[in-house]
Amino acid sequence: MFTLHEAIDADALAAEYARSGRVTIAPFLADAEAEALHHQLRERGDWRKVINSGAERVFELDRAAQGGMSADQRSALDEAVYAGARHDFQFRYETVRVPDEDAARAASEDPLFAFARFMSSGPARELLRTVTGTAAIRFADAQATAYSPGDFLTRHDDAVAGKNRVAAYVMSLNPVWRIEWGGLLLMHDAQGHGAAALVPGFNRLNLFSVPQMHSVSEVTRAAPYRRYSITGWLRS
Repeated sequence: MFTLHEAIDADALAAEYARSGRVTIAPFLADAEAEALHHQLRERGDWRKVINSGAERVFELDRAAQGGMSADQRSALDEAVYAGARHDFQFRYETVRVPDEDAARAASEDPLFAFARFMSSGPARELLRTVTGTAAIRFADAQATAYSPGDFLTRHDDAVAGKNRVAAYVMSLNPVWRIEWGGLLLMHDAQGHGAAALVPGFNRLNLFSVPQMHSVSEVTRAAPYRRYSITGWLRS
């Protein structure tokens, strides 16, 4: 269902990744396939809003639950989310998750599941192994994400014991985006300063080593679109 773009230069990407620990592969997919994937994400109705609730707990709301909230409830939730972001790890965005198990992925015709299979085998996995210099990569986990105005992800490094994460990826699927709309993938240096700010784009796979501190800046109310991407980790 998916194919790598013919213009990819694996050797040049591998050299850049070796120098900096991150690289952008753009374009990543064949153009028509990226357009179809973006359209499919926009049309989905099974998104779930996820909010960190501290102590490894995540609060989830499906579309029906979100629509049923009163104005006062929404205001109270906003206050709680921003309070959590002032000093602790916090996030708010919508997601559609893909299971890790091969059988579950193979049994579904969902294009999102197909993308996870594509990333986990064949030419795509070989490319990712080459670029990262890690032949031990076995599969990619995946989730679709959509950031609406007010959504964000505070700094973290993706290092979780037992997950065997080699690298993180963000497949950006935004045909139109302006830097002032926010939603920037921010890479942090050792002093907590900005090392790079990656603007959402289209058909761009941002790849970076784990652990590496990063965050996603808040999407502003000026943004006329949601920030779409497919994200996950390459795991050994």
